[in-house]
Amino acid sequence: MDASVTRQDPRYQALLRGHNLRFPENASMGPARIVVCTTPADVHRALQTAVHDGVRPTVRSGGHCYENFTANNPGGVLLDLSQLSTVDLDPRTGEYCIAPGAVLGDVYQSLYKRYGLTLPAGSCYSVGAGGHISGGGYGLLSRLQGLSSDWLEAIDILTVDASGKVIERRVDRKNDPDLFRACCGAGGAGFGIITAFRFKDLPVAPREVVEVGLRFPWDTMTEQQFIALLTTYGDYWATRGCDPDTWGLFALLGVGPKREDGWLGLHMQFCQPDGKVDDVSVLREFMAKFDRFNSELISSPHREFANAATKPTARQPASAAYKPKRIPWLEAATSDRSGGNGARAKYKSAYMKRSFVPAEARAIYRFYSGNSITARSSVISIDSYGGAVNRPQLAAETAIAQRSSTMKLQWQCYWFDPAEDAQHLRELDAFYTSIYTGEHVGPHHQGTPWGDRYEGCYMNYADIDMLRYPYWPELFYGRDGLYEFLQKVKQSYDPNNVFHHAMSIRPA
Repeated sequence: MDASVTRQDPRYQALLRGHNLRFPENASMGPARIVVCTTPADVHRALQTAVHDGVRPTVRSGGHCYENFTANNPGGVLLDLSQLSTVDLDPRTGEYCIAPGAVLGDVYQSLYKRYGLTLPAGSCYSVGAGGHISGGGYGLLSRLQGLSSDWLEAIDILTVDASGKVIERRVDRKNDPDLFRACCGAGGAGFGIITAFRFKDLPVAPREVVEVGLRFPWDTMTEQQFIALLTTYGDYWATRGCDPDTWGLFALLGVGPKREDGWLGLHMQFCQPDGKVDDVSVLREFMAKFDRFNSELISSPHREFANAATKPTARQPASAAYKPKRIPWLEAATSDRSGGNGARAKYKSAYMKRSFVPAEARAIYRFYSGNSITARSSVISIDSYGGAVNRPQLAAETAIAQRSSTMKLQWQCYWFDPAEDAQHLRELDAFYTSIYTGEHVGPHHQGTPWGDRYEGCYMNYADIDMLRYPYWPELFYGRDGLYEFLQKVKQSYDPNNVFHHAMSIRPA
């Protein structure tokens, strides 16, 4: 049974809050009511009521939306799907069914403990499946197993026809195949409300992994050393990292403010393609690339870089000193139980097909060597990418166009004082734009990661700043006709544009 929570209800403010406290911008921007749904029938009823009443519905599963697409809905209704959270095997079809409100950590626990399987998805325990999977979904196993949406067999979805009637659909490659493809990565709840993700086959979970961290002295690093470090990292993923025997290796290089006694951190997780760790030569080979940067070894199974470090010696650099410790995969996958920062935040993204050029690395170095409040409050996460993701045929079968990238970058900025909003948004935007301004970017795409070296941006890391560019759909959906395809799907299945926000698919 659903629960309708109005503004007068003492639960309203608590239920309205997502993980980004920037939204809603003020009390007047919130919805008139929040409907907490526990079954697909609840969702159907609440959606039909909203359409009948002529109010805008927005949808939330985990509450990690990076922009104001859910909580900002004055006069509308917010459908909260967080209680629609089952992970089950459908005995009628033999499909594994994941409800949109299930958080990733619980998905991993259920699939592994009950079936020995997993879903390649993100590392944050509390992210909801609804937005994550429909937007592509990637994480530490994606180089080995692909994106979450690559494994989809079918979807249960509610759409609204031209007369305003809510239609229940099970869509797959034979039934409403265009809508199914659109839901495999386009993200943003732009076509309807997904009530279940269905998977026929899922990958076997790795038996074990090894994790290790390196850290590099940041406060004494010169600009040239920093350029060399980023180039070394990027070169690996653009070359050796494309080989299948390396696909079980995931790495994340974090770059943040340059402080006294500060460090740059590199986290790695590895398993062989067969899910074991009998041979870690691929990991050692990768680590050896960084021996020349005075790295220190961090034994960090839970991705914490504050642990005691082992300093390298002339005889035994970090790659040689490393002693692998096997960790059960489930332990590693569920160790990060963070629920987001619970702060005000802004995010940006970029896909890279090639390594860094000096101009990019120089812009990053100079920004984080500065003393702006945004430099002190932000970080860039440079994730390895590619591998099993980069199967070209999947671009035509899903709504993810980026199938050639070897790294994915995420800018994250966090703060607490609303008075700092404008400055952080302005400074982060200027910093991001500076990285993609120069001779390494074509004249018509200055300020954006687009061209021979890049594949644009990730819609799950929504960024309304990019709307200022008339070609913004190319940044998120590529140039091969995907956006035009999605526009036709939008026109067919949401002809009244019931599901919309600032970056939703525009009707054809």
